[in-house]
Amino acid sequence: MNGGVSGGVSGGVPASTYRLQLRSGFGLDDAAEVVDYLERLGVDAVYTSPLLAAAPGSTHGYDVVDTGRTCDGLGGDAARRALVKRLRGAGMRLVVDIVPNHMSVAVPAANPWWWDVLRLGAGSPFAHYFDIDWDRGPLLVPVLGDDGDGGAAALAELRLDGDRLAYYDHRFPLAPGTAPADGSTSPDAVRAAHERQHYRLVSWRRGNTELNYRRFFDITTLAAVRVEDPEVFAAAHTEILRWVEAGEVDGLRVDHPDGLTDPGGYTRMLRAAAPGQWIVVEKILGPGEELPATWPVHGTTGYDALRDIGAVFVDPAGRDPLTALARRHGVPTDPEREEYEARLLAATTVLCAEVRRIARLVPPAVQSDRAERAVAVLLACFPVYRSYLADGRAAPLTEALRTARIRHPDLADAFDQLAALLRADPLGELAERIQQTSGMVMAKGVEDTAFYRLNAFVALNEVGGDPARFGLDDPAEFHRTSAAREAAAPATMTALSTHDTKRSEDVRARLAVLTELADEAAGAIGRWSRRTGLPEPSLDLLAWQTLLGAWPIDADRLRGYLLKAAKEAKLATSWIEPDTAFEEEVAAWPERVLGDAELVGEIEVLVERITPPGWSNALGQKLLQLAGPGVPDVYQGTELWDHSLVDPDNRRPVDYALRRELLDRLDAGLVPELDATGAAKLHLVRHVLRLRRERPGLFTGYLPLPADGPAARHAVAFARGREPGVVAVATRLPVGLAASGGWRGTVLPLPPGGWTDVLTGRPAAPPGPGVPRPPVALLAELLDRYPVALLVRDGA
Repeated sequence: MNGGVSGGVSGGVPASTYRLQLRSGFGLDDAAEVVDYLERLGVDAVYTSPLLAAAPGSTHGYDVVDTGRTCDGLGGDAARRALVKRLRGAGMRLVVDIVPNHMSVAVPAANPWWWDVLRLGAGSPFAHYFDIDWDRGPLLVPVLGDDGDGGAAALAELRLDGDRLAYYDHRFPLAPGTAPADGSTSPDAVRAAHERQHYRLVSWRRGNTELNYRRFFDITTLAAVRVEDPEVFAAAHTEILRWVEAGEVDGLRVDHPDGLTDPGGYTRMLRAAAPGQWIVVEKILGPGEELPATWPVHGTTGYDALRDIGAVFVDPAGRDPLTALARRHGVPTDPEREEYEARLLAATTVLCAEVRRIARLVPPAVQSDRAERAVAVLLACFPVYRSYLADGRAAPLTEALRTARIRHPDLADAFDQLAALLRADPLGELAERIQQTSGMVMAKGVEDTAFYRLNAFVALNEVGGDPARFGLDDPAEFHRTSAAREAAAPATMTALSTHDTKRSEDVRARLAVLTELADEAAGAIGRWSRRTGLPEPSLDLLAWQTLLGAWPIDADRLRGYLLKAAKEAKLATSWIEPDTAFEEEVAAWPERVLGDAELVGEIEVLVERITPPGWSNALGQKLLQLAGPGVPDVYQGTELWDHSLVDPDNRRPVDYALRRELLDRLDAGLVPELDATGAAKLHLVRHVLRLRRERPGLFTGYLPLPADGPAARHAVAFARGREPGVVAVATRLPVGLAASGGWRGTVLPLPPGGWTDVLTGRPAAPPGPGVPRPPVALLAELLDRYPVALLVRDGA
């Protein structure tokens, strides 16, 4: 892929980014107020959630309603310009999240394009802006209540509100000339007016099966936008490109490109419109997968790096005991099978409308029901999110067809016809829709279903994760992937926590310790479950691991997380078919556990056991990310310990006053202890970020540095810089290291020169008498204060 120079990519690559989640209560003015702190921390670029006008009450910004203005709820354009001015004054950059795939239609009047489409139908000048199948009749709007009658009773609740059709708090436009001629507001007159519209209000249940507009995944209030059309592209990017032209934006983070008809074509259009920007795409890469080389972008948003770095700190020896516990519980332990079944479930339920739309493109030689089933199976068999036929990337589709035939030989004729149609027109509508829908099936089936079921060890179940890959036997594998990242995508983003991660980096770091204490952990969880378990086995294992990873956690946070997890798993309850009794039992569980003093005591004993080595893992993975290849992103607040879970838990307010105070003390000379304050993590983050910003030449290239001695497998280290000039050293599997007697004379040979650990201020390899020799660091001495070291060559 393009490593920062080819494909039209030019300069402007940030040294690092810091993600800010803007919302009501923390808008653009608030972001401006923390710029001085972030500059002192060493951050090079502030990276914000979307800034365009969002749906009323939006908490995240991904529900854009107007692409022509800054969100008033964040402070409006004046506040945006003030933030830019503050950043420029601090010598910092701005990276903005953009959302080309979809817009919010939850409040139709807030979205001028959608409002006009509802009012004028296919005759609206904006009708082609959205991916609507007008051949299927009026636009279906799934908002009506449904108590099993298909929404029939809800139709009686419709009324007229001036020139609008009203259903409770919802308002919809009336097409010209369709209001009752006599001004009647009787139920019959209102019903007749409704029938004359270009849309039909229908039961919310029909959204997953009969919808005739493409959505963002299964969210009916987010309608897909056809940015592949140059006119639509221009309209959707008017304000963003105005900021770019004015020099007010330095980078763009593209949300969900896999949902687009032609992601590669989109990236080329964006690059042509914003030639000097640093551009990264939120693309989930499977193990071994790379971005198409034809995309003129700098890389991804970093889930691939998250997976690779996390694996370093997971002990493969923990697989068997934790898997055995899951099997005793009756929890799935076969990732391949569970992920396929979850993908097929997604394709045949929540994404059924999209599958049916694809099946209608298949000629009638295959019965419609068989065509629909074949499409669903094919989508469920993709090995990665999608293929990119327009960019010469056909292998995932070929693999999906092969796997589909093996799994369902009874549908062989339907697969043969699909293959023939795709060969005949690889860039046609059938191919486009199969490709963009496979990503939806993967996300809803794997990320949002299977990853809430495969709970033998939950830290593996991360966005872009691979539950089948249980840690690393040899750090050499990590070095290979890191060297490949430096060679192919040196300006890609790397991440450990994001607004979408299912649990924060520090939760995963602490949970990784369980793989080193797998027998003990499995025994404890099994004992606790027998005492006070949840009735659904998979959720039960998830709950106990969540308690250990996020401890201390209050009942409200735990309750909210478990209820969301239970609905996502779709085993005992779901968003569509809730089981009230089961959910009440789940809701009562946190108080039951936290109110059991003896049980809490046992939990705290194990938490105390895994917390210090969890700190070691947390510092280790942070150092590997911050000092390693790519542009590291720090998610808001994670410069201190952060034990957040999935959103909205990970979007809670950040205590910047506390962080300022600690940073002041560190800058005044404090060398912090490794303790619960998290000051040691802040100490590490500030040193690496400042070095990256002030001395970028130190962070080029990649040279693995293998340790030598009986505990060599517990060290992972690399050098960077042309001579080189910086070395990162981290400890892995700290419990096993301690149990085996520590470093026991293990040494780390260093590149030539004198080296100083900037975390402690001490020389790393003091020179000895006699003839100069290549420096060698005793790891027992180098890592006696912290489990990590950041070495800088003297004079570099």
